[in-house]
Amino acid sequence: MFADRADAGRRLGVAVREQLSDDAPTIVLGLPRGGVPVAVHVAAALGADLDVLVVRKLGHPGNPEVAIGAIGPDGTPVFASAAEGTGHPDLEGIRAREFAELRRREQLYRAGRAPIDLTGVRAVLVDDGIATGSTAIAAVRAARLLGAREVIVATPVSAPDAHRAVAAVADALIVLVSPPDFWAVGQWYRDFRQTSDDEVVAALA
Repeated sequence: MFADRADAGRRLGVAVREQLSDDAPTIVLGLPRGGVPVAVHVAAALGADLDVLVVRKLGHPGNPEVAIGAIGPDGTPVFASAAEGTGHPDLEGIRAREFAELRRREQLYRAGRAPIDLTGVRAVLVDDGIATGSTAIAAVRAARLLGAREVIVATPVSAPDAHRAVAAVADALIVLVSPPDFWAVGQWYRDFRQTSDDEVVAALA
């Protein structure tokens, strides 16, 4: 159990620092919004620059809280399973809405700064937890398209099935706990209040 995202970030930062033994150029990328307060402490532990990589969950048409996939900056969907990519007549509408929100957040968070260039660097992608794995997988794919030579995913808590799925696509996955009785990320935080856009902007500043 983590007190809050800051507590999780400090603990995760220690674990990431211990596992990254070389001095390769590294950028820590928080996945907004909840991953950014965690990523702040990981970047501090590594002495690395902090930025964001905006990805968006695609919610099930019948229950938006249930993720069936995610999209990265190029808008291409990544689904939690092959079956989720078919049979939903509202899926394109959901993808379009989430892509518009992704673009809005990118403009807000970047505040006129140039898009990130990961060419030749190691990208450490940080989120506050991994439930289905689709968001993390979309972020890994996006980081590779941006030129990262190595992509590491770091998170305080992950569902076991998602752990395996993300580990299969990332160069490394660093997770503090992957409990067999996982049912939601917020279950493992005493304080899991929503992170605001203002908090993300302040962290990046």
